[in-house]
Amino acid sequence: MTGAPARTLLLWCPDWPVLAAEIVDGVPATGPVAVLHANRVVACSEQARAEGVRRGLRKREAQGRCPQLTVVEYDPGRDARAFEPVVAAVEELVAGVEVVRPGACAVAARGPGRYLGGEEAAAERIIEHVAQSCLVESQVGIADGVFAAGLAARAGRVVAPGGTPEFLAGLPVEALGRSALADLLRRLGVRTLGDFAALPAGDVLARFGFDGALAHRLAAGRDHRPLAVRQPPADLTVTAEYDDPIDRVDAAAFVARALAEQLHERLAGHGLACTRLGIEAVTEHGQELHRVWRHDGLLTAAAIADRVRWQLDGWLSGSNGRAGARPARPTAGIIRLRLIPDGVIAQAGLQAGLWGETGEERERAHRALSRVQGILGPEAVVTAVLGGGRAPADQVRLVPWGDERLPARPEAPPWPGRLPPPAPAVVLPSPLAATVHDAAGEPVVISARLAVSAAPARLVVGTGQPAEIVGWAGPWPVDERWWAPAEARRRARFQVSLADGAALLLAVESGQWLVEAIYD
Repeated sequence: MTGAPARTLLLWCPDWPVLAAEIVDGVPATGPVAVLHANRVVACSEQARAEGVRRGLRKREAQGRCPQLTVVEYDPGRDARAFEPVVAAVEELVAGVEVVRPGACAVAARGPGRYLGGEEAAAERIIEHVAQSCLVESQVGIADGVFAAGLAARAGRVVAPGGTPEFLAGLPVEALGRSALADLLRRLGVRTLGDFAALPAGDVLARFGFDGALAHRLAAGRDHRPLAVRQPPADLTVTAEYDDPIDRVDAAAFVARALAEQLHERLAGHGLACTRLGIEAVTEHGQELHRVWRHDGLLTAAAIADRVRWQLDGWLSGSNGRAGARPARPTAGIIRLRLIPDGVIAQAGLQAGLWGETGEERERAHRALSRVQGILGPEAVVTAVLGGGRAPADQVRLVPWGDERLPARPEAPPWPGRLPPPAPAVVLPSPLAATVHDAAGEPVVISARLAVSAAPARLVVGTGQPAEIVGWAGPWPVDERWWAPAEARRRARFQVSLADGAALLLAVESGQWLVEAIYD
């Protein structure tokens, strides 16, 4: 490959995983926040860094440095979705944008530099436009090649044409983003990109392999990778406005069918099918209503029409603000309706299961439950999602029917103190007070070193009759949030089986026995 690398303008949003968590999940990025992947910090907020939190720290060490730390699990899908409006804002000013990763996008600098009054003026214009359109702070770097432009963006610099090798020379080898290679180079006495670039290319290839040779080219400022220009997504949204406000269910059913057919035809024209549908409505008084419907299969025109009709029926048949399960009815009729295909796939990209995973029975149940949601609201139908945690109640999250079934806690990290299988069949919403005695009638107590005073023999739940304990296992100790005295919790759990065949999960905390769950 010959020739100089193309001048590249790269926009970088610092701490993007943290900002994405604020945009999507409402986590306040102004406080101490850390994003974790595989139990290690991959990004943190400025306030967290001020408290000593750094990338690469384990969760426990990060929380030890900052007890008030808010922990968020890494979600690349969330980061990408939140970054889409930023890319769209950049595309309003320049064409040919490449998304390098969520939080960074690049464009050839030649065009913006010409019609926006120079490279520096283009950088300022793009930063200002992103801030006004998306309320997101960003930095822009311009250099020869995508790699150098990314490093320049972190410093907010515009590197002069031909000055990229000099700019890179003084940076540490860790800037390559290859931790294993950087560690090896430092042990060999190569500490900067300039030192690495000065090594003979043939020797680098023989010693470090192809990836090392590629890193050697980047360190020397010879980044010839062309930009992978992003194709802006087609506008698939359909909108209808009505002179006569819609305030009756029969009229809503008619407009739902027409708009659903229009959306389905537009999707079919692009070879796409909808799996997640956003429904937006605006009333005559300016009230905005929004709801997202999800589906395991492909939404046909009839299925889209059904969901729009159900949702409009639910909105228009509300409770008028009276107490009850239904949401309040809008104060005026609907004058604008918009359908947004929030999730699309290739039309041949989903196939019905052989044993009914997406068959008629599942579809019939989905329609019925979705209908209930349309009338009573999304929280009226929930399903349980199993995730990580120590206590049975911590491992279950109730998710509205049709929403993404994401656990509240990751399953992957080890959970010291977690109970062995099987899981209890019933978890009590509020634990029941109990007393446990030994064979001599003395209360069974647990010492600070988890020593059991005697074998449990009888159990009394509340004011009930004593039950004989014929088997028991434990204790499983849990010492949580010990670094925050106000939130610290220390308890031990036992499994017991009774003479009548029942099996219970007991916990003892501060000397008090509790019944937490019941086994089948």
